[in-house]
Amino acid sequence: MREGAGEPRPDGAPRCRVARFGAAAALALTLGGSAVVLPVGCSPDSPASDPGGGATALPAGEMASAGTEAPAAGTAAPAAVSDSPSAGTESPSAGSGASSLPRPELHPGMPGVLNEAEIEALRAARERALGEIADLPSFGFGEAADAERIAAWDIDIGPDGEGLPAGRGTVERGETLYRLQCVQCHGLRGEGADYEALAGRVPGDAFPFAEEWRFPITVGSYWPYATTLFDYIRRAMPQAAPGTLPPNDVYALTAYVLHLNDLLEPGDTLDAGSLPRIVMPARDRFVRDDRRGGPEVR
Repeated sequence: MREGAGEPRPDGAPRCRVARFGAAAALALTLGGSAVVLPVGCSPDSPASDPGGGATALPAGEMASAGTEAPAAGTAAPAAVSDSPSAGTESPSAGSGASSLPRPELHPGMPGVLNEAEIEALRAARERALGEIADLPSFGFGEAADAERIAAWDIDIGPDGEGLPAGRGTVERGETLYRLQCVQCHGLRGEGADYEALAGRVPGDAFPFAEEWRFPITVGSYWPYATTLFDYIRRAMPQAAPGTLPPNDVYALTAYVLHLNDLLEPGDTLDAGSLPRIVMPARDRFVRDDRRGGPEVR
């Protein structure tokens, strides 16, 4: 909302305050082919427009509930509904065939608050707009995704290792890749640089994050499953070319980050069989979501 009350215009007259609908209402009205501007706080002798904002506003004395008689011929149209996309154009004359909504009625003392009739009008406009969208013609682009394309995106890894690809990687190979691909953002030993820290454990593997913020949230201190690390590296890293690392390199980087968190030893190798068996320090701090919707659980 733009507040301009009390600020004089160039001609010395007070500005009217203009309230606009919020984003949701504006979307509904835009889709419905209408734009609404609500005037707020203009005195009866204030000018009916605000040149500084480009929006038409009604003097407070002319505001009335929907259904009152139209003003005499020659007076400014009080309706705040327009088919033009730009706020500030005058309402279309009667019989023009343009769609319209009831003129918004403001609650006393609560400028810009919609009443039930206005809300219902917005709902109706939204339903009309959705119906129009459903009737849009096909534009002739796009194609059905085949099984191969779907499989390329269906790469999520479960906590039990379901979905892990064939391959293997060592801690030493992972260190080489980390220095090439990761050190600039995450630090030489995973301590964090431009982006978050990857390494670090809380003494005693405590989990104080709800009360104590001085401990960083890292793979070693917070993540409950090692397979999540593989999943994230595979789909989102490196930042400049996500999704380009082959499975062997993802296993190697996963092994090295786990090594930085004292969860693997030098010389260890990860593959689809060994990765799910790693017990993360925070594993028991989380529970699997067993909801089916409503009170029923799996």
